[in-house]
Amino acid sequence: MTQSEPVPTASANPAGLKVELGRDRPIRLDCGVELGPIQVAYQTYGRLNADKSNAILICHALTGDHYVADPHPITAKPGWWHELVGPGRVFDTDRYFLICSNVLGGCMGTTGPVDENPATGQAWGLDFPVITIGDMVKVQARLVDHLGIDQLFCVVGGSMGGMQVLKWAQVYPERVFSAIPIASAARHSAQNIAFHEVGRQAIMADPDWCEGNYLQEGKRPHRGLAVARMAAHITYLSEPALHQKFGRNLQNRDTVTYGFDADFQVESYLRHQGNTFVDRFDANSYLYITRAMDYFDLAAESGGVLANAFRGTRTRFCVVSFTSDWLFPTPESRAVVHALNAVAANVSFVEIKSDKGHDAFLLDEPEFHATLTGFLEGAATHRGLPRTEGAGR
Repeated sequence: MTQSEPVPTASANPAGLKVELGRDRPIRLDCGVELGPIQVAYQTYGRLNADKSNAILICHALTGDHYVADPHPITAKPGWWHELVGPGRVFDTDRYFLICSNVLGGCMGTTGPVDENPATGQAWGLDFPVITIGDMVKVQARLVDHLGIDQLFCVVGGSMGGMQVLKWAQVYPERVFSAIPIASAARHSAQNIAFHEVGRQAIMADPDWCEGNYLQEGKRPHRGLAVARMAAHITYLSEPALHQKFGRNLQNRDTVTYGFDADFQVESYLRHQGNTFVDRFDANSYLYITRAMDYFDLAAESGGVLANAFRGTRTRFCVVSFTSDWLFPTPESRAVVHALNAVAANVSFVEIKSDKGHDAFLLDEPEFHATLTGFLEGAATHRGLPRTEGAGR
């Protein structure tokens, strides 16, 4: 591919792009199953330059998707990083070619449990193979191959996206010039596994889950999935943020009802979050993706020593955490930094002061945005990456 033959861009197809991978060469998953073909839904922004050196892979979080900057096709809400993507913005489409794909196991176009099992002609359901963060990255690597890109200028993502960034740096160090894991960790903590298990049990306890076969039964476990989302959403916020936003304020009433309606604003907020989530996400995908996060442990995959995951790396790292994030607290980011220091990797670390909790990486945090801009500018200068003429959207 050259500038005269650019790769497809999502701007020409607001519904997104899709490619089939692995038909002739199935992808061997960590569980031992060979899976293929795999449909991958993705978006691109900007234009790939002549030497294909300006590509940034953006990795989404657990309940995210590939609609980074475009309105979501179901909710019509702006893309989850829409303020950061565009000409002259943090992810400058006049300079970079951005790629974001829906992860394996997802429910927004990439093959997952909602899709048809070719062996049965029905939805995979729980017959879908169990996946890992590593499997998600294998599929992303095939997509990058399909786009004709040998080395990514940067891989960036927050939360589960940060796990994918670290996995990319471990498995494909020669293909990652720079990496930005945000509000993430090298393994899932016992506390996080526990919260995920509560969510999974809420889904599986819903009678409409039907042992995972709800699509065949014409049902949806909306109640269980909504409760799972409510529990998880609490972990994305901080106590100060909840207090400032809601406190103990009552919801449209002057006194309590002495019942179990949503008396408090925070209750109404959580119910709204749960009820709107079920419109855009699949319950079985939630089970599979949370399990993938639980299994993630870079140290265990590297002989029990986290530093071994990065030994010999030439990737430039910028690790970012937030002071009020208790889901992926700063010490977990520091553990990654210490491991990188142990192998003399090129790494910078920034802890952003914020009261917004884990979700701060999705919100308006000027210091965070400045950190991203500064690191990308430094990496681009070091690589001699010029701005691409006539790019953008």
